[in-house]
Amino acid sequence: MAPGGGTLLCAPLALLLLLGPRGAAPAACHQYTNKTCEECLKNVTCLWCSSSKRCVDYPVKNLLPPRSLCELSSARWGVCWVNFEALIITMSVVGGVILVSVCICCYCCCRKKKSKKPDKEDEKAAREKEQRRVRQEERRAEMKSRHDEIRKKYGLFKEENPYAKFENN
Repeated sequence: MAPGGGTLLCAPLALLLLLGPRGAAPAACHQYTNKTCEECLKNVTCLWCSSSKRCVDYPVKNLLPPRSLCELSSARWGVCWVNFEALIITMSVVGGVILVSVCICCYCCCRKKKSKKPDKEDEKAAREKEQRRVRQEERRAEMKSRHDEIRKKYGLFKEENPYAKFENN
C-alpha cells in the first residue's frame, strides 16, 4: 500500500473518469458558449446561463451557482427547460409534502398501536367487570340452593324427571 493511504488505487480511477469512455478528455464547457443549451448540457459538468448564453463549469464547491456566475432564474443544469429557481421551489414543495406525509403516517401508526394496546384503565375496568360477573354467579347459585331448600321443605320441589322413581324398581 502506498504511504498516502491508497492514492495509487484511486489514481487510475480518476484518470478513467477524466478521460471518459473514448480516452479523450471531455470538452471544456466554455467551448459551448454562444451555442445552444442542449449542446452545453450534453456534458453533465456544465452549467448553461440563458441570459448571457454562456456555458460554464458547474461550481461544485457551492450547492447553487453564485449570482456573479449566473442568476438562478436563468441557470440551467441537466435539462434546458427547468431553471434553478423553479427547481428549488418544486423540490421544496415536494420535500415539504413528503415530510408532512411521513409525520402524518407516523402519528397515525402511533395512534393505531396505542388504540390496539389496552391501557391500564381498560384493563382495570375489565377485571372489575369479571369480578362482578363471578360474584353475581355465586349469588345466583346461593339463591337457587336456598329456593330449592324451601321448595323441599314445603314439598314443592320438582324432580328433574317425574318417572325416575319408577325406573329404579
